[in-house]
Amino acid sequence: MKRVPLSKGVYILPSLFTTGSLFCGFYSIVHSVSGDFVRATIAIFAAGFFDLLDGRIARLTKSESDFGVEYDSLVDLVSFGLAPALLLYMWNLKDMGRIGWLAAFVYFACGALRLARYNIQIGTIEKKRFEGLPIPAAALTLVSFVIFFETGYGMPLLRQPLSLFFPFLLGPLMVSRIPYRSFKDLDFKRSRNAFYLLVGMVGVILVIASDPERVLFYIGLLYISSGPLEKLFLSWKAHREKAALTKGESLWRRRRRKITVLEESRDRNAG
Repeated sequence: MKRVPLSKGVYILPSLFTTGSLFCGFYSIVHSVSGDFVRATIAIFAAGFFDLLDGRIARLTKSESDFGVEYDSLVDLVSFGLAPALLLYMWNLKDMGRIGWLAAFVYFACGALRLARYNIQIGTIEKKRFEGLPIPAAALTLVSFVIFFETGYGMPLLRQPLSLFFPFLLGPLMVSRIPYRSFKDLDFKRSRNAFYLLVGMVGVILVIASDPERVLFYIGLLYISSGPLEKLFLSWKAHREKAALTKGESLWRRRRRKITVLEESRDRNAG
């Protein structure tokens, strides 16, 4: 097997942003262990910002590489797998004993499996959709849930049940076959409504800035729900189309049978 020189597979600029995401993940772990959960959550959001940029920069500068793909997945496992799992465990799950650390492990393990599957499918999967919930979206939903309760919005009685519920929900969603929109197909240069899309984005930013603790959590819930709801809608639509087609075929057969009977009756009368 021919070895590729490392210098030809490593591109500095996107790798720097990926390393920034790794640093934020490690920073979050440190503060989760020390009990500073607000800083830990902010660090994971910062990791999400770096993760959003590294791929875009790699595509813009045409510096995509196999090394970048593998490095990005390893970093994602730390920043969006281990860091959120440890944050949730230290924040609330450790008081639940064995079921608590098992819930954190389920989330972490499913994140690892999701990234491994993504790596081997990267050349064949559709760009417009992810297969299964992407791990950054799962992580940001999890940490926005922590912020939601840390800032006093959530009901205290629901804190423990939801802390246990979310890992067991998000983990299976990550390894599922449910398609989620990636929004990678948005092309602002070619879109006729680029100006209105820009205005819409500014509006979304203003809404988030008005109350980030609640809005980010609601956006996360909306996104994780969008995949199953869209799949149900498409299944229902396909079922209706199939039923309509079957009904149309039945009507056609009945009419054809009636025509055949009339033709046979006419032939007998003529004879």
